Amino acid sequence: MISFRDVQPEQMYSSQPRQTCPDLRKSDMTNPRHKEETAVIQDDQQPKNSQNLCQDSSMGMALGNAFAGPQSSLYLGIDPGLNRTGYALVRRSRQRPILLEGGVISSTKSKTLAERVHEIGSGIREVLAEFSPGAIAIEQVFSMTRNPKTAVLMAHARGAILFAVAETGIPLVHYTPRQIKKLLTGTGTASKEQVQLAVQRELKLKRVLEPNDVADASAIALCHYYSARVNLNESQPCPVI
Repeated sequence: MISFRDVQPEQMYSSQPRQTCPDLRKSDMTNPRHKEETAVIQDDQQPKNSQNLCQDSSMGMALGNAFAGPQSSLYLGIDPGLNRTGYALVRRSRQRPILLEGGVISSTKSKTLAERVHEIGSGIREVLAEFSPGAIAIEQVFSMTRNPKTAVLMAHARGAILFAVAETGIPLVHYTPRQIKKLLTGTGTASKEQVQLAVQRELKLKRVLEPNDVADASAIALCHYYSARVNLNESQPCPVI
């Protein structure tokens, strides 16, 4: 595992399968790793849409059985991709979500499809073994897309990820891009820049997360963080449609 700070731009996604972001605990975050924030988060700092998740049938469908297993304070968000799969680990606390680690798992373009899929799956297994998250959230793949080839390649990577997760028995939940955007920004048609700024705000980072794969994975993890937060305060789970 190496930091992006130690990698030249032309080598950033080729030399190592799994690469972590620059030291988030020192340069990007207001708090060190595993240290609680003392300030209490204000109600208006939480995404307003998180209060109505159980009334959203599409979100209820996404939640599924993600709360059926033992509860853990650590959520893993995954942005699937064959070239690069982004991941982000968010810890639940009483005050606010805390980003523990973010990075990318990259495949070697010169290798066969089977080998590249294996690299993605192996990288996810490494993350799961190291952190043992209580729940995993992943972006849903659409069959209708402007670039069918990209969708197919993403589906290959997503399959490897789902297989790796299934081996652990960790609860898995799927969110559509629209659901993620709506929860974090208030609109399902938000731009990528708007989502990135929302992630920066919610995690109280000093700057926008880079690369985009990590920012997207953080958005997915935050989506589940707020979904779980609402669900844990309900006497009954959100309905599954």
